[in-house]
Amino acid sequence: MSVASRPSAAQRLPYWEFVTIVASLMALNAAAIDILIPALQQIGATLGVATENERQLAISSYVLGFGAAQIVYGPLSDRFGRRPILFVGLAIYTAASIGAAFSPTFGTLLFFRAVQGIGAAATRVLAVSIVRDCFGGARMASVMSLIMMVFMTIPVIAPNIGVAIMTFGSWQEIFILNGLFAALVTLWAYLRLPETLHPEDRRDLTPRRTIEAFRIVLTNRRTLGYSVATAFILGGLFGFINQAEQIYTQVFGIGPLFTLYFSASALFMAAASLTNSRLVERLGMRRLSHGALCIFVVLSALQFLVTLVFGTPPFGVFLVLTILSFGMFGFIFTNFNALALDPLGHVAGTASSVLGCVQTLGGGLLGALIGHFYDGSVTPLFGGFLVLSLGALLCVVWAEGGRLFARPGESHDHMAEAEAQAPAE
Repeated sequence: MSVASRPSAAQRLPYWEFVTIVASLMALNAAAIDILIPALQQIGATLGVATENERQLAISSYVLGFGAAQIVYGPLSDRFGRRPILFVGLAIYTAASIGAAFSPTFGTLLFFRAVQGIGAAATRVLAVSIVRDCFGGARMASVMSLIMMVFMTIPVIAPNIGVAIMTFGSWQEIFILNGLFAALVTLWAYLRLPETLHPEDRRDLTPRRTIEAFRIVLTNRRTLGYSVATAFILGGLFGFINQAEQIYTQVFGIGPLFTLYFSASALFMAAASLTNSRLVERLGMRRLSHGALCIFVVLSALQFLVTLVFGTPPFGVFLVLTILSFGMFGFIFTNFNALALDPLGHVAGTASSVLGCVQTLGGGLLGALIGHFYDGSVTPLFGGFLVLSLGALLCVVWAEGGRLFARPGESHDHMAEAEAQAPAE
């Protein structure tokens, strides 16, 4: 019997509650990033940051800690279960949030941001592992899409909460709010979310078993291809987030209310995730995600062309193209993750760790690189979008053996199950 087809304790929860708890765990990550965007300028002024681009490190340090730490949580959760490892990560996140609030220097803040990311890494790895424990295939993609829809409400409201806090308080209160949110989610998960890893699926934490699990993940063609493709797409997203405040306020002169436009983009991404959850079981993960990726490549090329023609494009053109691009993310992320993870249910924790590390660490480094090249225009951003989207398309073509848009029922899935135990070609 496959891992996802066995009854799980979590399936005794009301479906809405299961989705909301898992989404809340993942939302801790979005809250730590998006709520801080409006505060970057004040943080720089308070802590004596020399350059505006250097302020972006408050985002990048968190993302890098978040990405790098994911590699350890999967093997630990495959050995000891999902719950104990999850609560260790939540405790680290909460403590680091409070520590960041009282940072006397920018270097200290960056340290606590990295530690906060290390704690949040557990929520990402364990959230995906918990879903994979309970569901597989297109059903997993559907559930993850609903989770992403709830999760994406955070980027819609978090920057505006950040603006409200900055209006009446200071950036320190933002980190205190992060800590309180984490404490509430921890209590809810502790009381309601049961262990989802069956005892017979626990793996011994020995070097040989761990290396074998990593080999299974890294030598599966589909898993590796979709993981690297997701890293490229995340690189574009993180690149945008890193310099969003600079682009909206400096390039387009929007002012503090730029968060409303940022939220509009996130809202379309959430709507796309909801649409994906309703269509994926009927149309298939490949048709939806491959189509969205091709559209994203076209949008990226169009955005870059507009910057070459206009220099700074009209704000309306920039906003429409950005919103459409974010909409494509809603079809790409959940389906790519499900396609990468689906053949590896027998090592779901380790697989989620490796995938999360490759995707987030790679995306974080690429996003930081794009942010570093910010020069007062949107040209570096859209040039980065184009290069990364083409890289993602090449990875998907390789993962699928040169064939895109498989019809639902055509079974790349059976091929991938066989490949899960064999090295990549």
